[in-house]
Amino acid sequence: MTVPSIACSIGMAGANCSRAPGILRLIPKRKTSLKNFAAQVEAAVATREAGDARPVLIMVQDEGCFGRISRAKRCWAPPKMRPVVPAQVVREYTYVYAAVAPELGQMVSLILPEASTAMMNLFLEEVSQTFPAHFIVMQVDGAGWHHAHDLVVPENIRLIKQPPYSPEANPVEHVWDELREKYFHNRLFPSLQALIDVLCHGLNVLTADPERLCSLTGFPHLLNVNL
Repeated sequence: MTVPSIACSIGMAGANCSRAPGILRLIPKRKTSLKNFAAQVEAAVATREAGDARPVLIMVQDEGCFGRISRAKRCWAPPKMRPVVPAQVVREYTYVYAAVAPELGQMVSLILPEASTAMMNLFLEEVSQTFPAHFIVMQVDGAGWHHAHDLVVPENIRLIKQPPYSPEANPVEHVWDELREKYFHNRLFPSLQALIDVLCHGLNVLTADPERLCSLTGFPHLLNVNL
């Protein structure tokens, strides 16, 4: 299958409230358990073939949706002046598949047209070819295409599950926040291709700065695994 893709780089939960008539009810912050993460990594590493001495690389993967529908955000304006920002509703979208290796300060990303098992297969192959000298243990969330029967996982990659309903355990969420804040804040795009151009530029800028990438994605549970 030939699918258009763009290789861009190689290389939050909190307390909230809901309102009922006359009642303000706080929903307590959800606690995410990552106690078993190191054990999951060890179990994944134990499945590799005997004699495979490649170094283990821990990565985290996620997909981000970027589209032409815009929402007005806060912005700076001179005193006593009401800022005016553009807005539009155009239902055109693209998806970024990204995986980060916080220990190395590197990221692999592809811009693909949809979120599906076929696209995930393409992305995993890209990651495998980018790090052929490593044995990769990759944290993924519970999306259906991450666990589908026809998912093809390369021989040097093992997938481990992220705790359910826990985006705060995935540092790639910080990558999406960084891109949206720096490149998409109160902006309109005349076409989907124009949006893709900006998206690709932002991914490349971030990938070219390993120190910044490490700062964004260096979550303790990923860096404190002793193998």
